[in-house]
This record gives sequence, C-alpha cells and structure tokens, in this order.
Amino acid sequence: MKILLTGATGYIGRRLLPVLIEQGHEIICMVRDKQRFPVDAYPAGKIQLAEADLTNAGSLKNLPTEIDVAYYLVHSMSMSGGDFSKTEKDSAQNFVEYIDGTQAQQIIYLGGITNEQQLSRHLSSRKAVEDELRKSSVPVTALRAGIIVGSGSASFEIIRDLVEKLPVMVAPKWLNTRCQPISIRNVIEMLGGVLMQEYTYNKHFDIYGPDTLTYKQMLLQFAEVRKLKRRIFTVPVMTPKLSSYWLYFVTSTSYPLAKNLVESMKVDVIGKKNELPEKLDIHLIPYKEAIKIAFDKIEQNMVLSTWNDSVTTNIFSKGLSERIEVPQYGVFTDKQSMKTKDEGKALERIFAIGGKNGWYYANWLWDFRGFFDRLFGGVGLRRGRRNQSDLAPGDALDFWRVIYSSKQEKRLLLYAEMKLPGEAWLEFKIDDNNCVKQTATFRPLGLLGRLYWVSMLPFHYFIFRGMLSKITG
Repeated sequence: MKILLTGATGYIGRRLLPVLIEQGHEIICMVRDKQRFPVDAYPAGKIQLAEADLTNAGSLKNLPTEIDVAYYLVHSMSMSGGDFSKTEKDSAQNFVEYIDGTQAQQIIYLGGITNEQQLSRHLSSRKAVEDELRKSSVPVTALRAGIIVGSGSASFEIIRDLVEKLPVMVAPKWLNTRCQPISIRNVIEMLGGVLMQEYTYNKHFDIYGPDTLTYKQMLLQFAEVRKLKRRIFTVPVMTPKLSSYWLYFVTSTSYPLAKNLVESMKVDVIGKKNELPEKLDIHLIPYKEAIKIAFDKIEQNMVLSTWNDSVTTNIFSKGLSERIEVPQYGVFTDKQSMKTKDEGKALERIFAIGGKNGWYYANWLWDFRGFFDRLFGGVGLRRGRRNQSDLAPGDALDFWRVIYSSKQEKRLLLYAEMKLPGEAWLEFKIDDNNCVKQTATFRPLGLLGRLYWVSMLPFHYFIFRGMLSKITG
C-alpha cells in the first residue's frame, strides 16, 4: 500500500513511520525541508521524500497522485507570531484541493477531543481542520486525542519539569480540570489500526486511556512513580496570562505553546465511549504504566522524537539550507583550535555536547545565559536534546538548532535560536591532523549587535577555550 505521511518530521510522524515500514507499506514522507529528515535512519528503499509546504498550495504539485491513504499529522499551535488558527485552516484547504486530485481512498487525521460547548482556541482550531478535511471527496477517519503521554511529548515533558523541579507548587485552579491521558503507544496502535478499515470511514473516534484524572492528580501520580514527595496548592487568583508566564518560566515550553496550553487546560477533555480499542484489539495502558514506559525509553536513550524538535519560528521558513552556509564577510569570529590525542573520544564529546551533559566548561555561565534568554522570551537551555549521543539536522540542542551533522565528516554546525541582536553559528570540525577546530561566528544587527559582541568577548575567550580543552583532553 502506498501511504502519504504528512508531518513526517513531527513528534507523532516519527513514531508512526517505523510501524508503517514494518507493516510493509511504501511511504512517501511529506517534509518542508529534506535536510531535516534522517534518511539514513531507515532501511534503504523503504521511503520516498516529497518536499512541500501545506501553507503554499503551489508546492503540493510535488506530491504524488498515486497514493492509497494519507495521514494528516500537522499542526501549528506552538508557532510564534501569526494566527495559527488561520494557518491551520488554510493548510487543510490546500490539502483537500490536492487530495481530491489523487487516487486516495482514506484520510486519517489526528485531532483533539472536542466534546465541551466552550472550547479553547487550540481545540476549536483542531475541530475546524477536521471540518475542512471532511469537505474532501475522500473519506476521513478522525481520531481525537487528549493528553498524550510519551517520552518527548509536550505534555510529558512539561509535567516532568514541574514535578522534578518544584517540591511545592502554588498552581492555578485549572489544575482541577479533568482529562483522560493516553499513552503514545496506544495512539500509534490506533493510527496504524484504522488503516483502510471501511467501518471507520467518515467517522470520528475519541481516543483516551483508562484513567480519568485532574491535572493535579496527574502531577501527583507522576511524582509517585518517580518516588518524589510533592505538595500542590491551587489558587483562584492566577489569571490566564500569569498562568502562561508561570508555565513558561518553570518548564521548557515556549510562551506561545504555554499560552495555548493554559487555554486548553481550562476545558474538561473527556472522550465519548466507543468500541474502537476492542475492534482493534488494543490494550489501553494506564497513566502510571505509560509514565514508566516513557522513562524506560529515556533511560535506554531510545527517544525517537521530541516536541522540541519542531521548528516553531520563521527563522527556518525556507529550510535549514538557508542557514547552512556560514557567512564570511560582515561578521565577527572567535576561532579556537587544539590537537587531540584521541580523535574518537573528541568526536564523541562533540556529538554529546549540551543537554544533561552540559557544555563542559563554566556551565553556570551557560545556565545564566539561558535564564537571561528566557527573560526576553527566548527558548533558554531547557529544551535539552533528544538523544544523548547522536544529533541529526533539525534537532533542538538547548538554545541551538542543529544545521549540519556528520560523524563521517567529523563536523557539527549549530545555529542560535536564542534572542540576539544578530545571528550566531557555532561549528566544530576535526581535521586530518587530529586538530579540533571550533569557530563561533556572529553577524551583528546594527550598533546593538556590535556592542553585544564586544561585551561578550571576555566571556567567549574563557568559555570557548575551556570548552575546547575539555573536548580534546
């Protein structure tokens, strides 16, 4: 069967893809930027790449028409700037125009549970996308999920941040809102299970786990699994805006995502009972068990995807390739180089940098820079990294984005996503003489950018020199 997978580089798409490959299907992965897709991670000949952007109807001409099924797994809730609801609706309209010109027999859509009369902007947008897809002549199977629990999911990582960092929480009253969390494993089973099942055509199914919990209960049960003692006090005076800032500063989420999550958390997300799990013979995983499974993946360094790897700014609107060529003129550079006695270990340290491993030297200064970035609305250092020993183009790495990554070429190139009066690159290379070369490049924006570089020179000298010494030592 030939399947079009939209959102192939997203959190859900990267989890679903190996399952579809294992089932023997031919997969066309729709991506906005081919360089972000780790082709080498999959068996040769099992997938095809098609570069297209759903917000640009003209680009959909690059997609094939001879397909059997299309998965629609894209969303824009965490985008910064612009109207994500309009973007999502326009994208769905463009997709319908494309899909009606294909041989597709089914569209499978993952949305949100929308059973309350008053919906958040996020859930209203999810419902609007489903309504647009149903205007297609191709039958739609809509799965509506609530909180998804899995290693790397936004919900899981936010709960983890709150529980592991705060022994005592004074939290908004929306912590008493009810939901039915579902394991990412069950979500993937259902997405794969409804494939070409005619009884699901032109229907929607709420998918949810066996537990109905308040957000407060979710936090306390998470703490119980992690063997942590936590106390939570809810207060009625915290405004949505204040709640969003609270979530933004305490967790690794971006402010746009925090704002939309807070709006959604004020609405009960309770599914309507259906027989889909029974028909697909799926065992629904309890919340606590889902947490344990997630940590098993983290401890084994087997996290396939994280929500942080989604590009949510306009910096890479034209793809990673737009930033891959480091400018040579009109820039400031800090170049350091050192010989290493063990090239293999030096290469391992380069590709293990950041996240829990830190930046090898003066980590407290890196932490301060991350905190300072958060104060001005940046991403800070809390995003960490998906894998502790491997990096792929498009991966988030603290407040950097991986632009180029090749262990064979012994080269790693990062682009800064922190708030800066200019643009910054950080590159690591190992040459044929076992010399590790580390280059920081900054393209200033106006006078403020130049003043910023000058003010940071003393710190750069000690930090970058010390970091390189640890890499080569």
